[in-house]
Amino acid sequence: MHERQLRMVRPNFDTLPGIALPDDITIRTYREGDEALWASIVNTGLGGSHTEHSAHQELTDRLQFDPAGLFFAVLDGEAVGTACAWRERPEECEVGYVHMVCVRPEAQGRGLGYLLTLHVLHYFRDRGFSSAILDTDDFRIPAIKSYLRLGFRPRYFDLSHAERWERLAQDAGLALPEEVAEAVLI
Repeated sequence: MHERQLRMVRPNFDTLPGIALPDDITIRTYREGDEALWASIVNTGLGGSHTEHSAHQELTDRLQFDPAGLFFAVLDGEAVGTACAWRERPEECEVGYVHMVCVRPEAQGRGLGYLLTLHVLHYFRDRGFSSAILDTDDFRIPAIKSYLRLGFRPRYFDLSHAERWERLAQDAGLALPEEVAEAVLI
């Protein structure tokens, strides 16, 4: 049986860190025709079989898509990471969804996932959203550490989540925020 992903929430944008990029990194937004690039990054960083066509269907042709909310991290002239500011429903304007944060394996370990996620959070804050959520997998320890540093905290919405977060904290040495104890099933 497939386990549901873990949910994390950033309850507000208070104390949102500023953005400081290393000299060799730039962040750009979507350009028409980036679907194949997005699919390639996601396939190598997260796995899967996304294509230019599926990227259109699942992302850029949907009403939730805003070209200004799809970010690419560029290293030495090559896009090596991506993250998307998403809305679960087209009319959503309160809770933003941090979607498909991914960095190619050869560029991992440089904090690009953190920077991409931070750009998404700034996007939401600047557009009047009040909070953000994301879903992640138990084995994505570096990503989870980045999300915790960015002010996200666990949110249980499956009966297995409390136990999985506790195991994750022990196995990965994560310091979870106190608020995790107050999380409720939603």
